[in-house]
Amino acid sequence: MPQQKIASGKDDQAEVVAFLMRPESYGEPSAISRIDTHISHIFLVGNQVFKLKRAVQYEYLDFSTPEKRRRACETELQLNRRTAPDIYREICSVNRQPDGTLGFGPGKPVDWLVVMQRFDAEGLLEEVAGRGELTPSLVRQLADIIADFHDSLDPVFRDEGSAGLTDIIDENFSCMNAFAGSVFPGKDIADLHDKSMAELETQKSLLDDRARQGHIRRCHGDLHLANICMWKGVPTLFDCLEFNEELATTDVLYDLAFLLMDLWHRGFHAQANALYNRYMDMSVEDGGLAALPLFLSIRAAIRAHVVATQASLEPVEKRRREKERQAQDYLLTALGFLQKSPPRLIAIGGLSGTGKSTLAASIAAQIGSPPGARLLRTDIVRKRMFGVLPETSLDSGTYTPENSERVYALLVAKIAATLKSGWSVIVDGVFAKPSERQTIEKLAVDTGVSFAGIWLDAPVDQLKARVDARRGDPSDADSSVVERQTEYRIGDLDGWIEIDSHKSQDAVAASALSRLTSQGMKGPG
Repeated sequence: MPQQKIASGKDDQAEVVAFLMRPESYGEPSAISRIDTHISHIFLVGNQVFKLKRAVQYEYLDFSTPEKRRRACETELQLNRRTAPDIYREICSVNRQPDGTLGFGPGKPVDWLVVMQRFDAEGLLEEVAGRGELTPSLVRQLADIIADFHDSLDPVFRDEGSAGLTDIIDENFSCMNAFAGSVFPGKDIADLHDKSMAELETQKSLLDDRARQGHIRRCHGDLHLANICMWKGVPTLFDCLEFNEELATTDVLYDLAFLLMDLWHRGFHAQANALYNRYMDMSVEDGGLAALPLFLSIRAAIRAHVVATQASLEPVEKRRREKERQAQDYLLTALGFLQKSPPRLIAIGGLSGTGKSTLAASIAAQIGSPPGARLLRTDIVRKRMFGVLPETSLDSGTYTPENSERVYALLVAKIAATLKSGWSVIVDGVFAKPSERQTIEKLAVDTGVSFAGIWLDAPVDQLKARVDARRGDPSDADSSVVERQTEYRIGDLDGWIEIDSHKSQDAVAASALSRLTSQGMKGPG
């Protein structure tokens, strides 16, 4: 476990903390609320938040002097204004005034604070998720924000990208060993370390290539549900890892992995899958998918020993035992992420309005390794090919046979690359031509993965009603398109699973999963 050194004597901050707890220090009539973490004291004052860094020193941070805390406050303000400029207002000092008392007026600085705009704690995304309000549209908005943020960061080019992860894996092992026998079984700790190092060796070439290609950036570094809030109706990233540049300068997929792990561990599997897929649609990170299980596992391992440390500091036995149980669950989650499922290819076809994309999204989290299958959709491939958002309508002139061939060629290339990375794929498209279905099936044969084709059908009137009711959907099809599609010669479906999709979404998904399970398509471990 990282050793902590606490500054002593005149730098023990007791006087500063006492000053910050007095309402009159701020001219406030109400009592001040305080939240303590292992590195900060946080004071809630009216509509403001004052954050004092504790005079502590760990292996990974040093806040042991006022000057070091001042620099850390400046860095925190600068970095968090990248994503939350309205929340991070300024830094200020607590000063020794001429009469010897502490105050915010003129005097010699004694300590430093980050001043933030206070937001409703109910707006934290962990609270939003707990209320069941992490909707598909909110997840999509969040994924777009994270993808845009990562894209805005300057690349940090390195010759290797694996050495830093070696250090983190070793540090996780050391930290967990401090709790061997008391919180964690020693065998599980050793097993996780061995499997993590083996997976790192497998992915070393990929990680080093990504480092040379510029996928390493100065990221958020601590991207989980408790560090995202709703601000003016928009999910907003805050409280990034500011105190250690090396820890926060990582592969962007490792940054994303913290949030994916958090969602998956909390049981929000569908949301994790939706976030993952939207992020991949909006970025160019598909090439790093093979490393994602390792990234997820490392993130869970970090949470395991952090929560174990929190438990060791908890004076109330009942709460301590609960923290220990949570830490144990994180360790099991970390091991689970390294138990990868074989990649599989599932194609979902049918005319427009049959519910292909709805079915794909409904079952994706239950196919393949966590956070579930990669969804690839002809409509989204087409939009990205033309450089527009998936929800942007395209002119009918772009739907030419030549462009359709380009879309299918891009789609096939994406499927092949994803399968080769070890990831399961669900692809949806009309697949009206036998040649298109044969191409997809042959792709599975060529890459050595199992294949299942699902064909959805429903009454034409229902299809027309569905497409005309769409709003903000990547598909540009309307009832006239459906009418033309009814003239297609579908041909023999050659073993594709046929499902009547006029039923409810849940019924269609249950039927599809049942049929896939009978073919050996098992879900995430």
